[in-house]
Amino acid sequence: MPTTKHKKAARHAKPKIDYTSRGRLEKIFAALDQLFPQAQCALCHDNPFQLLVATILSAQCTDERVNKVTPELFRRYATAQDFAALRQEVLEREIRSTGFFRNKAENIIGAAKKIVQDFGGQLPRTMEEMLALPGVARKTANVVLGTAFGIPTGVVVDTHVFRIARRLMLSKQKAPEKVEQDLMKLVPQDRWISFGHQVIWFGRKICSARKPLCAECPIESICDSSDKTV
Repeated sequence: MPTTKHKKAARHAKPKIDYTSRGRLEKIFAALDQLFPQAQCALCHDNPFQLLVATILSAQCTDERVNKVTPELFRRYATAQDFAALRQEVLEREIRSTGFFRNKAENIIGAAKKIVQDFGGQLPRTMEEMLALPGVARKTANVVLGTAFGIPTGVVVDTHVFRIARRLMLSKQKAPEKVEQDLMKLVPQDRWISFGHQVIWFGRKICSARKPLCAECPIESICDSSDKTV
């Protein structure tokens, strides 16, 4: 028999919230559509290979910094063939300000050589082939395949998407790949590309890592994040 104490606890217990309900997800999608209806990748590029290079450079670096480096870089080296022919120390000097320049230079040149040798100088269009390129993990592959070719192979999970997915209780996972798996189950496939771009901009403009602008957020009322500022 439940005791009086247990009965009182049951009466005052908060109802369990389904954070992944269709209704809540639709509110999130609608807010993102209103805020960023034409969200696009912020990395400047003129072709798919340039986008690949810029995305590799963006690791542990801001898009703003990458966009300062790439115009002159792409003026000098426009194609995969150009990068494949570079000496690593030369590329390192060109991209030093983006950080981790040795690893990035090695990966970019390695990817360029493989693209030239195995794919005729053109970027492959499958996740499996993209992941075979040096320096390319799922995030980079999703950026390139989604932005350059419109192929929805998954959801881009960068630091913004990772943070916001967890704040909104859309995933409790601690690895980006597992957060992506959760999002792919919740977000319709025809939204995978746009959702990634929208959440990235949402993270930059409103739901920042420190002091998020919750008072300006259209989904604040359905957010129970522990670090809300209102």
